[in-house]
Amino acid sequence: MFLEERRNQILAYLTKHERASVDYLATAFAVSKETIRSDLNELARLNLVQRCYGGATIVRRSLQSELIAPRSENFEVLLKRLEKQTRHQTSKQKGNKMNGKVCILGSFNVDIVAKVARFPKGGESIMAQGSALGPGGKGANQAMAASRAGSQVYFVTKVGTDQFSQFAYDHLSSSDIHAFKLYQSDTEPTGNAIIYVSQQNGENMIAIYPGANQTITDDEVAAIAPELTTSDVLLVQLENNFSATLNVIKLAHALGKKVILNPAPYSSEILPYLDYLDVITPNETEASLLSGIDIHDFDSTKEAALKIARMGAKRVIITMGSRGALLYDGHQFQHIPAFPALGVDTTGAGDAFNGAFAAALANGQSMVQAATYASAFASLAVEREGASNMPEHQQVIARLSQR
Repeated sequence: MFLEERRNQILAYLTKHERASVDYLATAFAVSKETIRSDLNELARLNLVQRCYGGATIVRRSLQSELIAPRSENFEVLLKRLEKQTRHQTSKQKGNKMNGKVCILGSFNVDIVAKVARFPKGGESIMAQGSALGPGGKGANQAMAASRAGSQVYFVTKVGTDQFSQFAYDHLSSSDIHAFKLYQSDTEPTGNAIIYVSQQNGENMIAIYPGANQTITDDEVAAIAPELTTSDVLLVQLENNFSATLNVIKLAHALGKKVILNPAPYSSEILPYLDYLDVITPNETEASLLSGIDIHDFDSTKEAALKIARMGAKRVIITMGSRGALLYDGHQFQHIPAFPALGVDTTGAGDAFNGAFAAALANGQSMVQAATYASAFASLAVEREGASNMPEHQQVIARLSQR
């Protein structure tokens, strides 16, 4: 076994079991205790584990710009190796994997939010009624939602080396997210978004500068493999560089994991790869762009879902705001009604739906059950200010019981 492969497997064991002794690891990997001590010392140097007397414990949360070790093979070689091992890995892990685990590769942004009475017209300056700076990004928001919805979340993202990297670390550390890794870019700043929220109806307008989110490398994607092996679901969006998103989709597909894509913001680059997806979750605008069909009523929404399915996606959920969502499972349609809500801020509604849906699916719910749960979750999210301000699981259960 190669040194890097052994260290990755040690890290995967510690991630699952929290701690391990040098004696146990030396026996499990058939190497000397001194070799294991060297492995653990290197992992500790990278802030991935914490050494303790006779062994090590996992460090669940890390901010790092380095990988475990330089890779001796490129991503495509790793992918081919995993594809060959998929059947063996699946049978080996059956019954031992962690239930309800969602792995998310996604964006982290700093949101600059301005509350306005109405959206400004072109060339117009208006006075804001309030402003705030807070955490955001589709990946981070969805990770927060999936955690609040009761799943174990492993979140991977990339920030800059500016002052907002510590802001990101502090936010994620204080959250319910089980484990995360922040990579750092020394060439791009932490991503940011300028958001207007209308006080008339809670609707929003957003301009995003992705920054470090667009610099995720092949090695940083490949390092996710140990976490993916113990996950039930991979959830991704399109705010990161497309090569990274596609690579993690391929990695999850090779490992036999459910893959959910929220195709936002829309990119035509995903079109040739829809057959890698188990579920795609566009809103009406994104569904129109994916399918080329102008969505203006329920029938045209069905037509778009069918077209997207014919293009390769196994299941399609088109979210329709206050009209709920349309689910097509490859055989039949199901309308998921929206739950009544007093809209305060719709900025994170789609992220709330996707994170909650992934969590419910990972926890064993059916497609319809998961989509219904996600609809209730999103209805609570829009009643709160801030894209990352997600409801609790028990609040969702209470809202479900009202229907």
